[in-house]
Formats: sequence, C-alpha cells, structure tokens
Amino acid sequence: MNSRALLLYSSEPDRSHPAPLPDVIQGWQWTIATTPASAHQQIHHHNVQVGVIHLASDTPVPFEQLETLTASYPQIEWVVAAAADVLTAIDVGRFIAHTCFDYHTLPADPDRLALTLGHAWGRAQMRARCRDTARPGQFGMVGESLPMQRLYANLEKISNSDAPVLVQGESGTGKELVARAIHRHSGRAQQPYIAVNCGAIPVNLIQSELFGYEKGAFTGANQRKIGLIESANGGTVFLDEIGDLPFESQVMLLRFLQEHCIERVGGHTPISVDVRVVAATHVNLELAVAARSFREDLFYRLNVLRVTVPPLRERLDDVDLLADWCFEVFSSEKNAHVQGFSLRAKQAMSRYGWPGNVRELINRVRRAMVMSESRLITAEDLLLDGPALEASCGASLGQARDQAERDLIEHALQINKQNITETARQLGLSRSTLYRLINKLELKQ
Repeated sequence: MNSRALLLYSSEPDRSHPAPLPDVIQGWQWTIATTPASAHQQIHHHNVQVGVIHLASDTPVPFEQLETLTASYPQIEWVVAAAADVLTAIDVGRFIAHTCFDYHTLPADPDRLALTLGHAWGRAQMRARCRDTARPGQFGMVGESLPMQRLYANLEKISNSDAPVLVQGESGTGKELVARAIHRHSGRAQQPYIAVNCGAIPVNLIQSELFGYEKGAFTGANQRKIGLIESANGGTVFLDEIGDLPFESQVMLLRFLQEHCIERVGGHTPISVDVRVVAATHVNLELAVAARSFREDLFYRLNVLRVTVPPLRERLDDVDLLADWCFEVFSSEKNAHVQGFSLRAKQAMSRYGWPGNVRELINRVRRAMVMSESRLITAEDLLLDGPALEASCGASLGQARDQAERDLIEHALQINKQNITETARQLGLSRSTLYRLINKLELKQ
C-alpha cells in the first residue's frame, strides 16, 4: 500500500510548464496543496507523515506561513525541493536547517526522491513511537517508576470507594491531578467535580463560598447563592491546601463531614448533600495537629484513605518520560529549529534534585524550548549547569530538617496572623527560641 505525502507548492504552479516534481513516485501517493492554508485542510483530512515543500525560483517564499505550518504539525517530517539557485539563498538555508528533515535538489530524480521520502517516513515513525511512550498512561499520568506503580495500585483501590481521601505531597507533585484521577475513575465520574483552593478564600467569605447563602442573609445578598459543596452534589469536591484553612473555619467543615448536611448562611433548614471529599495539602498535618493549628478530629475525618504523591527526586527514572511529554505538549510554543534534548541535558535532568518537582521540570523545559538557539536543548538552556547541580546534589538531612521546621513555623505564623506570642505558645516554644529559628531559617514576617 502506498504511503501518503503532502506536496505543497509555495505558489500556484505554472501549468504551462512541466511539473517540477514527478506525478508518480513509486510507493507514494501525493496529496496536493497550493498554499499553506490549503495544506492545513489536507493534513486534517489525510494521514500525512511526510511533507514536501516546493520552492519556486521566481516567487517570494512565504517563510512566516511555512514556519507556522511546520510548527503546527511536529509529527510530520518536512523536505524542501528546490532548484540549486534557490537552495543557495541564506534564508532558505536557515529555514531548512531549523525546520526540515532534508532537502532535494531539482530537477527531481524519482528514485532519489523516493529514497529521501523513505528516510523521512522512517524518522516520522520513530518519532511517533517516542511520542507514544511519553504520553500519559494509567490514570492520565506520566511515569513508570516503582513509586508511580505503587501510586497507581493505591488509586485503583481508592477510586472504587466513596470514603474521604487525603492526598499529601510536596508542592508541584501533581496532587490535583491525582484528585481528578480519583474522580474520573470513580462511580461519580459523570457528576460534577468542584475544586476549592482553601488558602485562596478570604476568611470572612469561607462559609458563604463553601455553603452558599440565602437571599437577605446579609447586606448585598440579593439572591440565593448555591455554595461550592452543594454545587458538587452527586460528585466530588476537591479541597486543595486544606492545611491552610483557618482554625476557626475548620469546625464548619467537620460538621459537614460528620452529618453530610449543610446549612446556607441565613438558612435554618439542613440540606442533605451527597459529595465525596478529596482533600490535599503540602503541609504535614500530623505536625499541624501537634502544633494545634489543625483540628485533630477533622484530620481523622479526612484521613480515612490516604495517598502520598512521590516527589520527583524519588522517581528520577521518570524524568526522561516527563521531559519528552512536556516537549510534546508544548511543541507549539518552541522555536521551530528545536528538535529535542541533548544527551548531556538528559543526564543533567536525571541528576538534578527537582526541589520544585514536576512543576519545576515543566517550567524549565518550556523556557528552554523558547530560548534555546541549538537544535538540541542543552543543560545550559535548562539552567542545569554546574552550580545548579551542585546545589541540588548537596541536599542533606539537615536541610530536610530545616525545611520541615520552616514549613511548620510558616504555617503557624500564617494561622496566627504573624503574632509571635501566639505562634510561640502554639508551638510550645519561648519567644526567644522562635525568634532564633525565624532568623536561622530566614523567614519573612
């Protein structure tokens, strides 16, 4: 069966002259486009993996349109076909070097052109296989390491239950992705999924945002408002950063978890709500309970089923897959000449500690895709040269302990609105000890 190639003429061909390219190439079937705009339509209608761009000698080349076209379809390998005088132009050479797999000098020799197309097709197949391995797999996540396999096994069990779930993990590990996966693979998948950032709601609005209010409940309440929890009735509510919920507001949530009922602000009738609760936090809630900044009874209500999302440094085997996935997802943003990662860049990524986890990896890769001036992204493009790696690899137990202390003190300061006396009392420290720790950890007040 013939493979299909797109033949794009950069300008309308002159029918009074012989065709610049053979009408028939053994093993190939042409799909003809006469403008970049029509090429988009042809690609959508046909399974094209190789494209041939004919550049005429007497017509200006629409480089901007061609660059947009080639960047839009990274799965296609492009070949330029042009006369020798066209190929000597600097801008044409730059376009080929940055964008295309190969070029072919006209007049065309059918056998040589078939060979070029065959090589381009083979490369397209190889790139497709690489993209397949980098695509999200089980539960829509990227990763095949042992920690991720354990996570998948836990999610398989958790998804089939209706009990509350507590998702713990460092910032940037993908806790909301886990929450969405739990919902999507549960019996509630066709019902609403409502995400609530508990740390982003002003204290005085938490009750009305979560539970809604009745008309006339307060000044400005001109009509009834359904709260976020009630909006998720039948489905799942995701309480993100539950550790940042103010202590005085936690009792309202506890009552809902105990009774599965809510009362709107200004209302007097309990409303039964069938909602599964998935909560997430980067805060160590056991430490927060010990510091009396998080209610122990609420912790046990939330901590029925527990899943911990592994930090990226514990699953470095997945870094290559994640980098390739990121490159594929954001390929429309990259410079046209950027084709992938250098070996040294991959090695640097596999040695780095990723304190910002997957979020940091995505940010570094996206930046490199835009800023790189090379065909392959380098370690320097990722800002993973010597100093960054040395700082990452120098992490120690003492640094980990400092980070735990920093998280606990920052959380207690936030809960107590930066009041040193109340924070020290809550943590069981003297004021002088707390000041010493604040200075040591370089915390902002």
